[in-house]
Amino acid sequence: MQSGRGREQTRAEDDRRLSRVRVSRTRVVSGAIASRVWMRAGRVLLSWNAKVFHYGSISLITEPCRSAHLKAMEVAKEAGALLSYDPNLREPLWPSPEEARKQIMSVWDKAEIIKVSDVELEFLTENKTIDDESAMSLWHPNLKLLLVTLGEDGCRYYTKKFHGAVQTFNVNAVDTTGAGDSFVGAFLSKIVDDQSVLEEEKKLRKVLRFANACGAITTTKKGAILALPSDSEALSFIKDNQRRKENTFRVGYVSCLHSSLKQIPCSRGI
Repeated sequence: MQSGRGREQTRAEDDRRLSRVRVSRTRVVSGAIASRVWMRAGRVLLSWNAKVFHYGSISLITEPCRSAHLKAMEVAKEAGALLSYDPNLREPLWPSPEEARKQIMSVWDKAEIIKVSDVELEFLTENKTIDDESAMSLWHPNLKLLLVTLGEDGCRYYTKKFHGAVQTFNVNAVDTTGAGDSFVGAFLSKIVDDQSVLEEEKKLRKVLRFANACGAITTTKKGAILALPSDSEALSFIKDNQRRKENTFRVGYVSCLHSSLKQIPCSRGI
């Protein structure tokens, strides 16, 4: 996997590209179109009986997108959808870091599932220490699950009843673009029909392992969309990884046993 420094360099490159469109960001999607898109999203939630409404923070930057975003959240909640929030921080698009924090946190207590990266955790808490205390400072009473992704170190999870960590998979990363989206998309796809995952730690760990696998696979190819794995690819990847681990254990065990037997003195006639 890519090192922490490597991920920071990649993000810095992304930020430089984003900074070029900062001045014209309100023209990327017109306000009227953005507003219609969000309102239509609300109607779709009602008509399709959607179970999860997932959103970021970029649409909170300017009006009328911000108001449309808030209305869509309201409609989604009324429709019975689970609110899932990934801030997906793109600092150069915001007028200032302070405004970014203010607006990102303005909808924080509405979300029932929140996923942040280690970089976003540091930004929001203004604390460079990435630990349980720092993560729990973002907890709120309406929250069911807080996820902190840690790149090559996997992820941490926090619920009202339990917390822990799930390691990721070692791969040769070539492009980390889309890894976070792959992770959260894979996770949400598994809880749509079984929200007991949020209450049972064993189930949650299994789903997070699947999500970690999807995120890891995505980094092995260039691009974001084309690199996303299918369900079967992710499951096959997990099985192959487990098989390799078991084989490595067997080889190590036999080697250790052989070395131990060599050191045991034998009596004649035995």
